[in-house]
Amino acid sequence: MPQSHGHLNPAAPEAQHEVVFDRFELGAGLTELVRHVWVVRWNIPPGEARPQRVLSYPAFNAVLEPGHARLFGPDPRLDVHELRGASWAVGVLFRPAAASVLTQTPPRDLLGRGEALPGAPLGAVGEAMASDAARQRLIELLGRWLGPLARGLDQRAMTVNAVCQLAESDASITRVDELAARVGVTTRTLERLVREQVGVSPKWLIDCRRLQQAAARLRGDVGELSALAAELGYADYAHFSRAYKKVLGETPEQTRRVS
Repeated sequence: MPQSHGHLNPAAPEAQHEVVFDRFELGAGLTELVRHVWVVRWNIPPGEARPQRVLSYPAFNAVLEPGHARLFGPDPRLDVHELRGASWAVGVLFRPAAASVLTQTPPRDLLGRGEALPGAPLGAVGEAMASDAARQRLIELLGRWLGPLARGLDQRAMTVNAVCQLAESDASITRVDELAARVGVTTRTLERLVREQVGVSPKWLIDCRRLQQAAARLRGDVGELSALAAELGYADYAHFSRAYKKVLGETPEQTRRVS
């Protein structure tokens, strides 16, 4: 199953029957458009809620739920969504530059918000979710929907996908000028390209990786927080703590206490 660093509070073992996740890839031909599909089903006792904390990747998500389908842009802030009652959602986590074939709205105008997603196979997804072979049926119908869109990606989109993958995977890159040098462009060109295609700054590509990693580490036995700050490339713990609180709304110490 593909892993997600964006979901910051996976269900505890004793609550896994209440919130059940599945993630899977769509296969060859769609890898430059789609990172993976995520599916969640939940059945929460009446009167209770299960908050889901998500620090989204610098990318777009399509979310299909009973009654509506929407496209959401990257959100540079922690999103907390409460699950109540019993329902399901099917999401498609796209590669960063997918907006160019999904919407006419400039990516910067969808930061932290969403819009209707016409053309999404909502009815067919609902039927698949009610079947005994939901995953296979979703792979087939999402592939039919997204295949033609994947063929519309241009070279600029491919370049942005490569830039974002590099920023996410190479922990030695902690500054925008380092990222630009690795790609072989000026910082100004990199800034223009990423903002045009994704809507965020190149700096956020790096910051998102570090904060996702920090939140994941803080759920375990992380040891000294100053050592974690240094490992993530921050000048000192104070810089790390300020950056963390600005996005997640709490200090690293607070996250560690409740994890």
